[in-house]
Amino acid sequence: MKIDQESLNKIAHLARLEIRPGEEAALLSSMDSVLTWMDQLNEINTQGVEPLTHVLDEENNWREDKGANTLTREEALFNAPSKNSTYIMVPKVIE
Repeated sequence: MKIDQESLNKIAHLARLEIRPGEEAALLSSMDSVLTWMDQLNEINTQGVEPLTHVLDEENNWREDKGANTLTREEALFNAPSKNSTYIMVPKVIE
């Protein structure tokens, strides 16, 4: 497939790209080679091939969500900067 100057300008406008005059020839050549490659891919027979949603067939091994206390109160309060015997003390944020 051959891409022309008008198509290049339209694509650049849609993509909000500014193409300098010296870049046009290189972009035309590059886009032409990409479209030629895409034409080659379109020749491949893909009948009966399922679309991929993931590259690997692995599945997540979800664990059951169970709540558990893993810290004792003393362990939780140990490194708190401000605390009393039961709670972590925080500054008041609402007047």
